[in-house]
Amino acid sequence: MDSEDMLFMLYTSGTTGKPKGIVHTTGGYMTGTYATSKWIFDLKEDDVYWCTADIGWVTGHSYIIYGPLSNGATTVMYEGSPDYPDRDRFWAIVEKYACTICYTAPTAIRTFMRWGEEYPNRHDMSSLRLLGSVGEPINPEAWVWYWQHIGGGRCPVVDTWWQTETGAVMISPLPGITTLKPGSATQPFPGIDAAILDEQGNEIGPGGGGYLVVRKPWPSMLRGIYGDPERFVQQYWSNYEGIYFTSDGAKLDEESYFWLLGRVDDVINVSAHRISTMEVESALVDNLKVAEAACIGRTHEVKGQAIVAFVTLKDQVAGSDDVIAELKQHVAGKIGSMARPDDIYFAAELPKTRSGKIMRRLLRDVAEGRALGDTTTLADPAVVEMLKEQYGDED
Repeated sequence: MDSEDMLFMLYTSGTTGKPKGIVHTTGGYMTGTYATSKWIFDLKEDDVYWCTADIGWVTGHSYIIYGPLSNGATTVMYEGSPDYPDRDRFWAIVEKYACTICYTAPTAIRTFMRWGEEYPNRHDMSSLRLLGSVGEPINPEAWVWYWQHIGGGRCPVVDTWWQTETGAVMISPLPGITTLKPGSATQPFPGIDAAILDEQGNEIGPGGGGYLVVRKPWPSMLRGIYGDPERFVQQYWSNYEGIYFTSDGAKLDEESYFWLLGRVDDVINVSAHRISTMEVESALVDNLKVAEAACIGRTHEVKGQAIVAFVTLKDQVAGSDDVIAELKQHVAGKIGSMARPDDIYFAAELPKTRSGKIMRRLLRDVAEGRALGDTTTLADPAVVEMLKEQYGDED
């Protein structure tokens, strides 16, 4: 087998709504997952390592299977809910198998925070020596809770940033080396040339924010989008010539630590699952009662983001709680339960530009209860004002 032979392909959502088949190859991918597992998790032969991710997602591929096993570590695999048969399920697993490393998502951590300390306090988790976070930016409050109540105030927390496309972690602390900051992914992994650029391609220094990019190749990078080389170039390489565009925003603090700000495209990050707004909108419009739909992500204290749908119903169809329930179930049936909208708002019209494009940023303002941004390009400014009056003050 050649080092550039395809190892696997994983599909991930894109801004157009059509999932992308991300291609990874054997040699580079294995190099990336081996090195990052060894250095970021300080893996040793006697470690019992548990990544709580779904095996079907890239985190499960890279950090349940390939990374730990290539380092000779013992890896725990768990398929099931964190609250069955009780809310201490995760901590019972840590105690039973004497896990030394636990790698989970901020969404899960925020859920555990809501449940309270009673559940981890039931178990002896003194075997833990390192904690990790993956899937979305972790808020400082969740980081500190994780460190205090799961790690007993003694375990470093490595907040990792990476993507399906990158194959392996790109920005992360190195335990025992990097000074930790709750909420910051800290510094790029050795060999990763990450930077933050403005729209013109100028590098932004400490104290500023912009677009996160990677300027040089790395071993575990994607080799393409299966069957669609043009989209590969357009999606990742067209914003800045020869530079990988992550579609994430980030800022640098005064000590040049990276702080991730989330997606800059129309992909919503729900509980570490990337869901295209177009996918959800298409599922809603598939229902015979719906004429038009627009979806956005609003801030959610547990899931990171929640899906909010603004729906225009067809004539003769009245909005009701029953219709809302039907539409939520319809989306779940078409895409999956993780794509079920948290809120569905009915709108006689959706705010659009004069060229007919839906102005989702104004819908985000409505959903977040913020003052409206620039409305000069709206075809009918009264539409968004009516939505704000009707829904803007709701939680």
